[in-house]
Amino acid sequence: AAALNGSDPEGYDYLIRDIDAIAEILMNLDDNHVPILWRPLHEGGGDPKWKNPWFWWGSSGADAYIELWKLMYDRLTNVHNINNLIWVWNGQDPTYYPGDEYVDIIGYDLYPDPQDSSSQKDTYDLMKTVTDTNKIIAMTENGSLFDPDAAFNDGSRWAWFSTWNGEFTIKDAQLSGEYTSIDLWKKIYNSERVLTLDELPDLKNYPLDTEKFLAENGGQ
Repeated sequence: AAALNGSDPEGYDYLIRDIDAIAEILMNLDDNHVPILWRPLHEGGGDPKWKNPWFWWGSSGADAYIELWKLMYDRLTNVHNINNLIWVWNGQDPTYYPGDEYVDIIGYDLYPDPQDSSSQKDTYDLMKTVTDTNKIIAMTENGSLFDPDAAFNDGSRWAWFSTWNGEFTIKDAQLSGEYTSIDLWKKIYNSERVLTLDELPDLKNYPLDTEKFLAENGGQ
């Protein structure tokens, strides 16, 4: 907060230095036409139920967090002219939302109890309250996986999930059923409602012929 309000100019210079260092890497990827789901400053607000931010970028409160997000956005977009970033916000707490013009996708990191395969509708609906506009909502990290049928039935259509490593996925060098049952793993990856890498369209070439794609893929 001090770095951003002018009372710690040295701290501000450090922030700019770090953002510029990141920009060097991103520019190389931009030059090679590599799109990035860019998720900086994640979990900034901690758990919105407990109001307990655990990372330094959220610990000074929502105002400082939003100012830092906008600074990074402006620096990367307008100073370094980096155009390959899809900005994914998962500050968790709606009060930490920087604004629609600075965010492309809204996300949330969820670690339910073991074997909890519910759709996590409450969290999905909480993220819908962040904005009045239509934004994609993703489960940007997760432990236990949700049942895709439950998600569709509840209207909790997470754009993607990203299961954490370790005990959530692999145990004793094999797929683990500790958090997600083996039967549910199989159901998810064989579901017509879940796209795997080999089923994605060519996302680099637009406009996508939606009708043709649906016809070639069974109308799913």
